[in-house]
Amino acid sequence: MFWYQQPPRSGLKLIASTTSWMDNSNEDGYSKTKFEVRRESKNYSVMTIKNLTPKDEATYFCAASNH
Repeated sequence: MFWYQQPPRSGLKLIASTTSWMDNSNEDGYSKTKFEVRRESKNYSVMTIKNLTPKDEATYFCAASNH
């Protein structure tokens, strides 16, 4: 599963990805302490954004892949 951020008037930015083995990987600039991703099961993932600031204003998307 993949988590994306789309700030206003900007393109999608990959935040983090998780594997079916529950292995999380955050992209540069997106710390695991601020953008906490949990893979609860094969088909379910949750992202929590901590200590929100105005810079975090965006639309957030989750995408899944069968690969």
